Amino acid sequence: MSAALKPVVVTRAEGSDGPLSRELRGLGLEVLSWPAVSVTQADSRALEAALSELQTFGWIVFASRHAVAAVLERQPRPPAGVRIAAVGRATAQVLRQRGWPADLVPEEPSAAALIAAFASQWSAEDAGVKVLYPASSRALPTIAAGLRQLGAAVTQVEAYRTQAAPLDIDRCRHWIARGGIGAVTFASPSAVSELAQALGEADFQRLLADATAIAIGRTTAAEVTAHGHSAVVAESATLRGLALTTFRLLQTRAS
Repeated sequence: MSAALKPVVVTRAEGSDGPLSRELRGLGLEVLSWPAVSVTQADSRALEAALSELQTFGWIVFASRHAVAAVLERQPRPPAGVRIAAVGRATAQVLRQRGWPADLVPEEPSAAALIAAFASQWSAEDAGVKVLYPASSRALPTIAAGLRQLGAAVTQVEAYRTQAAPLDIDRCRHWIARGGIGAVTFASPSAVSELAQALGEADFQRLLADATAIAIGRTTAAEVTAHGHSAVVAESATLRGLALTTFRLLQTRAS
């Protein structure tokens, strides 16, 4: 581990040996685990009811790996004749690893880019097509509203719950007061907002005044901007891309 590089905060909902943490440690970085959000199971009845009629849908839209996990736990094999859309390459990669296709993946991992990708291939024949959208309990309306505006019949069901995670605030504030953090990684907009709320405005501002915020995509970066700071966007919208961008930025600053 390089002593010249400051530690990196991981705000993602993963354990201390989660995939992003492993990527960062593999690059020689010290990791501070500050999971700002936690993901828990939702009441599965609505999801199971929708999956029982899966053959009536034209599309399934996945906005996160958590939605993928919730659906594939109940539907291990991809349904014939149903096309699959993924918001970003990271979610598409999880699908493909499980043997599911990803028929539509926008270049930019954002809800707006997904709607634009749908719009670019939409035709009059698609009017009224049924779309299943298994989503977080805190899903923003962008995807469902955008698809409905195109003419799709969207069934949005809660596939998992996203909520604030308990943090050791005293430990976090100790690190902030020391000014010893090099970067803070954010893999979702909710991680930004929940960390800001947990720390309080003053400490969150102090944290990002000293440490660089690094976001997995532009939607997450926009949430950082909404809190008064800029964020470096990862070179690719994957956990590997997030880790490599963090490492290279810290290396540059240390040289």
